[in-house]
Amino acid sequence: MTGSLLATSDLHVGYAENRAVVDRLYPGSADDWLIVAGDIAERFEDIARVLRLLSERFAKVVWAPGNHELWTPTDDPVQLRGDARYRAVVELCRSLGVSTPEDPYPVWTGPGGPVAVAPLFVLYDYTFRPRGTTTKADALAAAYAAGVVCTDEFLLHPDPYPDRDSWCRARLAVTEARLAALDPAVPTVLVNHFPLRRDPTYVLRHPEFALWCGTEHTADWHRRFNAAAVVYGHLHIPRTTRTDGVPFHEVSLGYPREWAPRGAPSPLRRILPATPAPPVAVRPAPRFAVRL
Repeated sequence: MTGSLLATSDLHVGYAENRAVVDRLYPGSADDWLIVAGDIAERFEDIARVLRLLSERFAKVVWAPGNHELWTPTDDPVQLRGDARYRAVVELCRSLGVSTPEDPYPVWTGPGGPVAVAPLFVLYDYTFRPRGTTTKADALAAAYAAGVVCTDEFLLHPDPYPDRDSWCRARLAVTEARLAALDPAVPTVLVNHFPLRRDPTYVLRHPEFALWCGTEHTADWHRRFNAAAVVYGHLHIPRTTRTDGVPFHEVSLGYPREWAPRGAPSPLRRILPATPAPPVAVRPAPRFAVRL
């Protein structure tokens, strides 16, 4: 097997510019796999169109959900909420041969392999709290006072769970058990829409937004589960950093207004075979962060 293990996220094809980029997205080799780390779109029909297009072009597509796939926009004919919406996208993926967090983790045996490619869905639990706050209530009050409130609070419904942090706890338990059952001799590529560690959020222009960016409970998963690499999105700050020698790749395409500071959009990042990453200037996230 030849080819590359590639990754992208935050395609947001509701924007015409993003849709044009995705429509021109092709593999470099017939053996290329593509990781899609969430936020394809918000409307169900757009999610389906993009997954169908990518599954027809790439040898294998692996999907982890972002918060936007879980939104229930009022103008979407598909009005499923919470876990039911997530399960509907999972069934869509399965019909297209796309791997999801509910399926056996596929093993990449191409250059840099073998590695188990593990798409995760663990959400967030409001533990990435702003300085000076110690509880979820205090943290949310600080965010509202600063005018930094994620759209998830209005469109990402936790049904049937009482709140999003309860859903997160349930997902943590399921996901941790699945990862612990893997063969420890086979390295992993951990894929989650939200960063597994808090460190990447320290460069956010609005630190309050970190509340909607992950959970402290996954901070050591790259060590516990033998990660060769970690892939995430959500922050729209594409770069590669290293923690404990493990590369953490933020692979967002992001919104058109964010492209100018970093030049032409690069929707695909190569994860394997690994190559030394070029230096990346760390820029604060844009002021439009509350919709992420």
